[in-house]
Amino acid sequence: MAITAGIDIGTGAVKAAIFEVEGDQSKWLARRTERIRQRNPYQLAEQTFDELLAELGLKRSDVAYVATTGEGESLDFHTGHFYSMTTHARGAIYFEPNARAVLDIGALHGRGIKIDERGKVVTYKMTSQCASGSGQFLENIARYLGIAQDEIGSLSQQADKPEKVSSICAVLAETDVINMVSRGISGSNILKGIHQSMAVRLAKLLKSIEVNEGVVLVTGGLALDTGLVVALNEIMAQANINLSAKSHPDSIYAGAVGAALWGGFRHEKLTGKHQGLSHSDLPFVAGQVAVDSDPLPHNCSACTNEKSASDAPTVSGQIVRLPDANISVSPSGVVWGPDGN
Repeated sequence: MAITAGIDIGTGAVKAAIFEVEGDQSKWLARRTERIRQRNPYQLAEQTFDELLAELGLKRSDVAYVATTGEGESLDFHTGHFYSMTTHARGAIYFEPNARAVLDIGALHGRGIKIDERGKVVTYKMTSQCASGSGQFLENIARYLGIAQDEIGSLSQQADKPEKVSSICAVLAETDVINMVSRGISGSNILKGIHQSMAVRLAKLLKSIEVNEGVVLVTGGLALDTGLVVALNEIMAQANINLSAKSHPDSIYAGAVGAALWGGFRHEKLTGKHQGLSHSDLPFVAGQVAVDSDPLPHNCSACTNEKSASDAPTVSGQIVRLPDANISVSPSGVVWGPDGN
């Protein structure tokens, strides 16, 4: 068994998770989330990590692999860093094995990720419009309405006549809300209108990455907004989209969980314990790869065919390479492995 940690530094919060892993078996030992609230996110991440270790009676030296994701690459004690698409995808499968897509809705943006049954990223797309579909926007509206964040979901579901809100611009949407308040529109109808506006954008995002059926797991800061999840299912049903949006009580930890689990995989691979696993199991997404900077030795017999990334065929742009595994992925999504294919 190896102890691994995942640290996800987002725009609004730091999430950390510690696992005990061995092969396909894993045990979640501890977790913690802290709102950043104008604090230094890296100092907060280090403090959160140390507090989790103290809670478990562990030292840093007991942790075999510290994997970061999100904005965590600058943490000086991390072993390796993984792109957030791959960690949210892996975390989604951990929470919901039937998930075939992830909606990661954070403080500043939303992202749709199409995944397969292993939690591998097939494709993804970010919201292209401004912050009117973000957690920060919804938090600002709730503050203006005098509503606590944990009341947003339940109040939205009490609406009887939702008011339409601009889905194009956060400034226009906030102006809409101010006008609604002056007209005496209830907070529940305003919130429901906002949720519906966000749901329309998110449904279009899922359609754009060709997610046609299955479960969509909502992750990120808005994962526990039940009103948003309900609105999303309503909008998809109206549009005849055969998808079911779900959340999980621990969805906010999806990135940290995915990082810890990928860290466990990487640790076993780097220490020669990855029998039965192949390079196709490495996390990658078209155009990006889970970049890892760890210096651990790699003596995998499957990787003895050393080749240079400069030899890899590219369609456009730069080649991104995992040095120890000789895996390259071009921005067009072409994978080039040690076998030359």
